[in-house]
Order: sequence, then C-alpha cells, then structure tokens
Amino acid sequence: MRAQIVKIGNSQGIRIPKPLLDQTGIHGDVELVIDDNKIIIRAVANRRDGWDQAFKSMSENGDDVLIDNTDSISNEWDKDEWKW
Repeated sequence: MRAQIVKIGNSQGIRIPKPLLDQTGIHGDVELVIDDNKIIIRAVANRRDGWDQAFKSMSENGDDVLIDNTDSISNEWDKDEWKW
C-alpha cells in the first residue's frame, strides 16, 4: 500500500488507513523506531499488561497477604529504630 507524506503544521506525516490500524491493533500512543532507513511504528506496551492475571494467580496461590506489621519483617537490620 502506498501513502503520501503530507504537511501537518510545521511537521509532516502520513495518514494510516483504518484497515491497517484494525489489522495491527495499533491505537493510542505509538513508538517510532528507525532501523536500517526504515521507520517502524509499533504500539507502546502498557506497563501494566498482565497485572490482572498476576494478581489473580497470587490470590489463587495465597501470595497476596498484606505485610504491614513488624512480625513479618525478615531482616534484622530493619527491626532497629532508624536514626536520621
């Protein structure tokens, strides 16, 4: 598929046809990378992808216990009062 570079304000860009975006699933923010005189456009990975499954797995394994008291401190150096 061919496209033309068009002027957009002080920049230039291309219009990406909707079928291409639908086929790739790219939407929202993208990352642009130069590789061997090619411009690669790829979706920005969501840093929290997979968190839902990880939390579900932790819950199923009993690994999601709240650690907020001194009984659960495993380091001796952390039991002493801190002096600033």
